[in-house]
Amino acid sequence: MGFDLSEFIQRNRLQVIEEWTDRLHQEVGEQYSRRPREELAGTVTEAFDANAHVLLHDDFGPINRFIDKVTRMRLEAGFLLSDVQKAFELFRTIVLPRLAGVASVGDFQNEISKINHCLAYTIHRFSDLFQNMHEKEIREHAQRLGEEVKERTVELKESELKYKILVEEINDGYFVIQNETIVFANKAFCQMHGYRINEVRGQKFYRFIAPENRQKVTQIYTDSLNKRRTHPIFEYSRLTKDGRRFPTEIMAKVIRYENQLSNIGICRDITKRVEMEQRIMEAERMAYIGQITTSLSHEIRNPLSAVKMNIQILKKNPQLQGNDQRRVEISIKEVLRLERILTELLDFAKPLQFEFKPCYVNKILFSCEELLEMKFKEKGLSTFFSLAPELPKMMADEEKLEQAFINLLLNTIEACREKGEILVASRSCLQDGKPVVEVTVEDDGPGIPRKHLSDIFKPFFTTRSNGTGLGLANTRRIVEAHGGWIKAKNRDPYGASFHIYFPSGGSHV
Repeated sequence: MGFDLSEFIQRNRLQVIEEWTDRLHQEVGEQYSRRPREELAGTVTEAFDANAHVLLHDDFGPINRFIDKVTRMRLEAGFLLSDVQKAFELFRTIVLPRLAGVASVGDFQNEISKINHCLAYTIHRFSDLFQNMHEKEIREHAQRLGEEVKERTVELKESELKYKILVEEINDGYFVIQNETIVFANKAFCQMHGYRINEVRGQKFYRFIAPENRQKVTQIYTDSLNKRRTHPIFEYSRLTKDGRRFPTEIMAKVIRYENQLSNIGICRDITKRVEMEQRIMEAERMAYIGQITTSLSHEIRNPLSAVKMNIQILKKNPQLQGNDQRRVEISIKEVLRLERILTELLDFAKPLQFEFKPCYVNKILFSCEELLEMKFKEKGLSTFFSLAPELPKMMADEEKLEQAFINLLLNTIEACREKGEILVASRSCLQDGKPVVEVTVEDDGPGIPRKHLSDIFKPFFTTRSNGTGLGLANTRRIVEAHGGWIKAKNRDPYGASFHIYFPSGGSHV
């Protein structure tokens, strides 16, 4: 039986309204926290039912009436535009986790598309209406003070300043284009692209669009201007100052700005939304792979054990000499390799279970050195450990961290040349202003091909003929389960380095 959105909405209605009201009262802003909870509950109930009407019947009538009502309420009460946008956004934040828990991947993607469309329409319509109503207030105010020119001028300037503050306060990027050139951009637009305001104004708009999307976006804005109409929201990749690309949604609208027909755009970063969708899809895919892997591993392990036992018995036969004895040894070695691969697959397929307790990272690293000592010697590798003393204790699963470090070191051993060098270091430092413990592993191998840097932590990705592609994937999984993160980069002139970061002070538990 397929997913029933109507049943989902009816079943979750009261819980979503209650959580939405609580978070609106506690998280969004001072103005919301001052309002009576009963009033907020009534407003949230209307918003939920209007959104449900859009999702179930594709009817925007109730949401339009609600926007008209709430815009007047919030404008009269002096609410910030950004706070009201956050209030609308809470619907998606609360509903999506509940939806992900009950819907299939296909149904989830279909329903999230509807929710995104509904919220984008609501927020953009509210922003336009808020702006238009505010401009209307300015005009009416100017007309009422028609004979008092000096006072009208002062109040008009105050209104213009208030309007600019509102534009600067919104979380979305807001900009104006004339002849493909940006003549105005708010602070959010500049921050989204990594520029200062004076670096944005006067530049061609296409400079801030990824090359593969430039023709599409500029054509939409040209058509919008020529036909003098608003273009529906669409997605593209924006280009930042340092060359990175991020998923963004944008709307094109035509207005008169400084007595000239102009395009305005409102763009919103959707990186977190896209990442969340990808994580949910990846979780579904890995759950399915895990089921298949577990089933196949059990089916293969029993006959493989019988094969190994019989080959080991055959190896003891004194009649086997020369090449025959060598072939049996190769067969045993390959069977052992298959067993190791099966073990890695099963470790990856089963859910991780942790037993957190205070431990020292340096102690775990020394233990890994002892366990892999023979591996280092087999390849003639020199290992250097530069571990900072007095690192803070971590709440962690010592056994799991040891597994993660061993997987990483085994990968490094494979990458090193004969008689190469490996450096393992630890230290305390700051990342984004927060204290972390950093573990670094460096080698002097050939490095990682640039095209593979973004793939090496993906499950089953490998460039080796005898690899499973699960070692680094398991390392990342364990590190992230401890609240940390791992990244890889190439060294200059050769070699690769891996950097693992754990939050200090037990904040990862």
